[in-house]
Amino acid sequence: MRRSVYLDYNATAPVRPEVIEAVTSALKQTGNPSSIHEYGRAARRLVEDARAEIAALVASKPARVVFTSGGTEANNLALKGSGRSRILVSSIEHPSVLQVHENAVQIPVDEQGNIRLSALEELLADDGDKTLVSVMMANNETGVLQPIEQIVKLAHDKGALVHCDAVQAAGKVAINCEELAIDFTTISSHKLGGPQGIGAMILGKGLEIISQQLGGGQERRRRGGTENVSGIAGFGVAARLSLEGLSDMQKKSQSRDAMEQKLLAAAPRARVFGANTPRVPNTTTITMPGVPSDTQLMVLDLEGYAVSSGSACSSGKVQASHVLKAMGADDKAAGEAIRISTGWNSSLEDLDRFTDAWIALFQRKGERPEGV
Repeated sequence: MRRSVYLDYNATAPVRPEVIEAVTSALKQTGNPSSIHEYGRAARRLVEDARAEIAALVASKPARVVFTSGGTEANNLALKGSGRSRILVSSIEHPSVLQVHENAVQIPVDEQGNIRLSALEELLADDGDKTLVSVMMANNETGVLQPIEQIVKLAHDKGALVHCDAVQAAGKVAINCEELAIDFTTISSHKLGGPQGIGAMILGKGLEIISQQLGGGQERRRRGGTENVSGIAGFGVAARLSLEGLSDMQKKSQSRDAMEQKLLAAAPRARVFGANTPRVPNTTTITMPGVPSDTQLMVLDLEGYAVSSGSACSSGKVQASHVLKAMGADDKAAGEAIRISTGWNSSLEDLDRFTDAWIALFQRKGERPEGV
């Protein structure tokens, strides 16, 4: 019987068995964490234990962790609640950042997907103390890592605050919010092998946020609404396991690089986006010359390989990626790219099988140089 191969971890990771156990156990408990009786205190312990695990994942303090319904809400909370009226965002941000402020100014990136620091510096020349800079740590499509330390320094020197969407970086690279001095960091549970529908924003030292969800004093009055206790419990376990597995995650870059070499050897005109700059170890976005993305996705899906094109938050539509176009790709190249992303339960065999399927598809349908 054919075994399907899941290679879409950047969209969502399979839920870890330990997380399922933690969520199930929490669902068997009764209690609102705001109640002061025994049941409420037990629920509160689950929430606070998880808060500590999530703080440890990003090297912050538990009191600075604000639970939300996911990365999208966390991003919205940071961008709307920072108190800053001028918003600068990189041109490769996730839609949950790009669509929050219609007047946000976009910071360009180079062909490798790195933010142009000189352009950011120019934009910070005016009204720095009214500005929030939003730059993701790792891109969801290409995996490219941004120079967050330099970005924070440039911004803080001008009095600006920094929001960093670290949804795709958490659990893949070490994050130290304390050392980086990021003002607002956002992460999501389901990218770590935790449950969907739960995320967090981590505040920088001495900072507060203007609550955007009113009606209760939860989360130290930063986000009203009864906490998702079972989701939070699962999130905490996923955060702990991700921190423990960081070294194993780093090793995935070796199998990724080997796969890319084989694909490029078979299709020399293919392009791996961000190949010449630091990336998270699990992500490849590559073009298949002459074969549209939607064709690749359908054929590979029928053969048992789950990959993607662009952001999973684009409602299933296959369209040219704004990220790849910002990196200088034309419509044709952007329309021939797919993303392969691995994670905690991926194996070398998964990538080997996928590599063979990709090469076979290219040999059947791809565009090759004359005489080849």
